[in-house]
Amino acid sequence: MIRLLIATGIQLLANAVGLLVAAAVLDDVTVSGTAFLVAVVVFTLVYAIAQPFFTQMALSRVPALRGGVALVATLAGLVVTAALSDGLSISGPTTWLLATVIVWLISLVGVLLLPLVLVKRSVQDRSRERR
Repeated sequence: MIRLLIATGIQLLANAVGLLVAAAVLDDVTVSGTAFLVAVVVFTLVYAIAQPFFTQMALSRVPALRGGVALVATLAGLVVTAALSDGLSISGPTTWLLATVIVWLISLVGVLLLPLVLVKRSVQDRSRERR
C-alpha cells in the first residue's frame, strides 16, 4: 500500500513537471493557478485509466502499436484534462502534438529519476540520524 502511494505521488509530481515544462516551452499551452492542481490530478487519473486500456487494445489487435500506447494515453489525458479543467488550455494541432511529446518525455524521465533522488535523500537523512 505504501509503495502504491509513493508511486502515485511520484507520478503526480512527474506529470506536474511535464505540464509545467510544456507550458514554459510552448506559447499555446497555459496552466493556471490552483486549477493547475486539479488539472494534474485529472490528467494523472485519465492517464492511469487510459494506459492499461490502450495497452490491452494494442496487444490484442495490433502488437506493433504497443510502443506508442504511452503517447496515446498522454494525448487522451491532455484532451480530457483540457476539456474538464480550467487549469490547462492547449490550442493548435501542432501544439497538441508537441505538448503530448513533451509531457510524455518529461513524465517518463521524472518517474525514472525522482525515485533515485528521493531514495538518495532518504538514505542521507537516515545516516545523519545515526550519527
